[in-house]
Formats: sequence, C-alpha cells, structure tokens
Amino acid sequence: MIVNEEHLTETNRKPMSSYLAPSVREIKPSGIRKFFDLVSGNKDIITLGVGEPDFVTPWHVREACVYSLERGFTGYTSNAGMPELREAISQYLENSFHVSYDPAHEILATVGGSEAIDLALRALITPGDEILIPEPCYISYSPITSIGGGIPVGIETTADNHFKLTAEDLEAKITPKSKILILCYPSNPTGTTMTYEDWLPIAKVVEKHDLIVISDEIYAELTYDGKHVSFPSIPGMKDRTILVSGFSKAFAMTGWRMGYACAHPDLIAAMLKIHQYTVMCAPAMGQVAALEALTNGLEEKDRMIESYNQRRRLIVQGLCDIGLDCHEPQGAFYAFPSIKRTGLSSEEFAQRLLTEAKVAAVPGTAFGLGGEGFIRCSYATSIAQLNEALERMGKFVEKLT
Repeated sequence: MIVNEEHLTETNRKPMSSYLAPSVREIKPSGIRKFFDLVSGNKDIITLGVGEPDFVTPWHVREACVYSLERGFTGYTSNAGMPELREAISQYLENSFHVSYDPAHEILATVGGSEAIDLALRALITPGDEILIPEPCYISYSPITSIGGGIPVGIETTADNHFKLTAEDLEAKITPKSKILILCYPSNPTGTTMTYEDWLPIAKVVEKHDLIVISDEIYAELTYDGKHVSFPSIPGMKDRTILVSGFSKAFAMTGWRMGYACAHPDLIAAMLKIHQYTVMCAPAMGQVAALEALTNGLEEKDRMIESYNQRRRLIVQGLCDIGLDCHEPQGAFYAFPSIKRTGLSSEEFAQRLLTEAKVAAVPGTAFGLGGEGFIRCSYATSIAQLNEALERMGKFVEKLT
C-alpha cells in the first residue's frame, strides 16, 4: 500500500498552537523583555529597563567557583542543597532579619528565587484557588499562578499611599476561594517598603482568613531608610509564610541562578518533591559561589548597596527636576515616576522615549493594576549613565509639555 504523505500532511495537520495548554497559550509575553529585546546590542540606547546590577560578581566569589571546578566538584548535591549552604543561609537570615529556620528541614536551595516561587505555588494550588497579588508587582506572579491552575486576583495599590498594601484593600478582595497572598517588599517596581506597624494589620487579616503567604524578599538587603522587616518575623506569621529570596540582586549574582525558600517543614517537603523531579538540585558550582558570598562577601554587598543609595537620591531628584513626580523609593533599585502630566499613556511614553531620546524604561502597565501613568526606571547602572539618561529625558519631556 502506497501512502500519500503529502496528502496526509495537508489534510490532518492542525496548527501547532492548538496543542498548547490553554493556560500557556493565553499568557502574554513579558513587557520587560519586549523593551529589552528592542535595545539589545544598540550601544546608543541607555537602558533603565532590566533589573540587573551593573556590578560584576566579586572576584573571590567567582574564584571559589573556579576552584571548585578545578577540584572536580561537578556532580549533584543533595536535592535540598549543600548542608553547608543551608546552614549559612540560616545563620545569615537570623543575623540580618531575625528569622530562624532549621537548615535541615526548613530551607531549600533553588534555581533562583523564581523557581522557589513556582515551587511554592505548585505545591499549594488546587485548581480554582484564588491567589491575592498586590499590584503593581513583579510580572511573573500572575502568569505562574495561571499555569498552576490558580486564579490571580490583583489588589491595586496607589501612589497616594506610596503603593503600600493596606488591610482594608486586602480584606476587600478576599472570597471563600482565597488561599494565598503573594507579597514583594521592597517592591519591584515601586521601591516601596513596609514597616512593622504596616505589617501588623496585614497579619491580622491573614490569620483571620487562614491564608498562606509567599513573601518574596529578594530585595530585602536593598532597604535604605531603616531596617527591612521580614514578614515571617511578625508574631504568628512564620508558619504561615514561605520566605523566598536569593543572591541575584544584593550580591550581583543574577546569572548564577541561586535562590532559596524557607518555610514550615511540611511545606518545604512538598516543594522538595517537585524540585527533585524537575531540576534535581541547584547547580553545584552556583551553590559553592553562594556559600562564598555569604561567608566572605558581606562587605562587598554593603558597598554595592551604598552605591545604589547614592544613585537612588540622584535619579529621584533628577526625575522631579524634569517635571516627573516620583515618590521616594525606600528599597530595591527602581524609581516609579508618574508621566501623567505628559498626556501620554505609559506604553506611548516608553515607546517614544526609546525611539526619540534613546532611553529605555518599562511602561508601568507591564506590572498590572495601578501601573498606568507610570514608568519603571532601574537605577542599577552607573552614575554617568544615569546623568546622561536624565538629560535626554529632560529634553524629551520638555518637548511634550
């Protein structure tokens, strides 16, 4: 029997997109990456778009990795991560943020903080659960919630309250299907931080409605006025909270993809089951580098943070001077100025700023509710670049107004 392969191809083939899971097919591409791809390789453009330190990972951290490779340390580690690394993370969190975790049963080393958030959601979500997400926020929370079968529920925060979550706004969004609250303070994209007094009423709502909290504290070290208050340090919140953090931002280790999650042993055990079947373990060389960073890299970390603080003051003052109102970010390395006075939407402003002034910033709408009328400017770049960007932006805004 002769089969007409051409006929089979023409008549039986469906569009490849029809094979995709609906939850994936419906996800929109990253608004940040859209602008990053536009500027990639163009040396005339100053990018304030991507949240990546301009510092290179300190040499002794890189050297520790190189030495581990020379010694042949290239195999798997424990699924949960090297015991020495988990011990160092435990000690660091206790010393820095007054939260205590058992390194043997309550800490999991992950492939960046992003994997930790994904693991937490997949371990907790039953399809149809509602996941509460204060916005504007990090762009990944809503898509990975949807992929896991959850329903993302945005809670809009506003500039009038410095983009802080309030107990009243949280309570207003809670339904019988609400299960998880995702927090990110210091905030990406707004730079907002929360005090102990800010957290107390939030904690009462969390307890009242029996919520589990995923607290993304990747920018904890980048808190400029006062000390970072870790949500699990609030009385009664530790067992309800999965603390997520990592080394990308404060330690200038984005490409190493090293993060961690800390939580009640039952939650970590569930996340570990998914982790061991998907990635096995975080890269051994990255774990060595992370251990070195925690052991001998705290002074470099502090120097980098002081540099960010100088840049923070520069960019906030510069944005205000050119007529873009900007609340003072207390953490992270982002400014979130208002562009409402220009009459342009966030998307229009960012697009024209890129094409006409050769400065890349991210439209606030990429970060969800409350983002319209704002742009995100990362100041994790050199002071010379920031000064040039502000000069270009000033001329651009002057033409618009």
